[in-house]
Amino acid sequence: MALPVREQFKYWGLATAVLAIVLWFLGDVLLPFVLGGAIAYFLDPVADRLERGGFSRGAATAIITVVALIVFVILALAVIPTLVQQAIQLFDFAPRLFRDLQAFLTEHFPSLIVEDSPVRKTLATIGETIQSKGGELLNTALSSAASLLNLAVLFVIVPVVAVYLLLDWDRMVARVDELVPLDHRNTVRTLARDVDKVLAGFVRGMGSVCIILGVYYAFALWLVGLQFGLVVGVIAGLLTFIPYVGAIVGGALAIGLALFQFWGDWTWIVVVWAIFQSGQFIEGNILTPRMVGQSVGLHPVWLLLALSVFGSLFGFVGMLVAVPLAAAIGVLMRFATHQYKTSRLYLGISGQNDT
Repeated sequence: MALPVREQFKYWGLATAVLAIVLWFLGDVLLPFVLGGAIAYFLDPVADRLERGGFSRGAATAIITVVALIVFVILALAVIPTLVQQAIQLFDFAPRLFRDLQAFLTEHFPSLIVEDSPVRKTLATIGETIQSKGGELLNTALSSAASLLNLAVLFVIVPVVAVYLLLDWDRMVARVDELVPLDHRNTVRTLARDVDKVLAGFVRGMGSVCIILGVYYAFALWLVGLQFGLVVGVIAGLLTFIPYVGAIVGGALAIGLALFQFWGDWTWIVVVWAIFQSGQFIEGNILTPRMVGQSVGLHPVWLLLALSVFGSLFGFVGMLVAVPLAAAIGVLMRFATHQYKTSRLYLGISGQNDT
């Protein structure tokens, strides 16, 4: 005989509490495995496609590993050092940037920048704050990552975990499916397919869109000679998963820097503006419809809430698991809503008579 609903809630609630405690105390230890699992999930469709092309699972995993290794070496040697260098230079350049802005406003709008005015004081302090806090944040992030995670070990463990998980992904999914209680197997399979659909649309689809747009923005801004263009392009690409935020933040940074660098030469300023306009057109009409679809059921506000809550509770690991958990909770909430609308609690006597 199946367990009563109250007993089932007790066991599943206990399992959820144990998972939360494990994330709380072992978050830093689990980070390489969470990252490796995320990479394996992201690349599983590529391996499946190679298998359909006639390769074995082992050969498909080997091909993906070699290609990923080549890309990582290129990034490590050519892109990442330049990116870090530009980020540090941007923090150091901030005070000068705001001093130039203050001089520009003083020359063209003297009524706004009077002595001891709030605008003048704000501009005088913003740049110095960005320089001190931004540099401090960057140094703290690098030093804490090195001390807490041991980056050298991290770069070894994550690829190994990703390769093994990618190799055994289909077998692991089948094994987990066997462990699902028989009374709930059909329901769990349906919910799992819905969660996978949301994750595939958002993590794989939107992740690919972010990478493509980040590369496009960074390369295009570097090509026109915009100072700090690489950093701005990466920022715009990373923020693309929030609709319009990536374009607004990246566009504001790029056009603001272009105004100072190319002031008087409006052609290049228009070119920088056109880069972001074309990026938005490509994203809205080509990339997002093909890679993400019309709707993945994961609202940006719900995503930001999940990132904030899980990040504050469980740190960086919490932010990594926030997206799949948000997708799962969203699917469960829609399922619960459907169940509620077909229940006696919602329909009542009149509703049941009508049906």
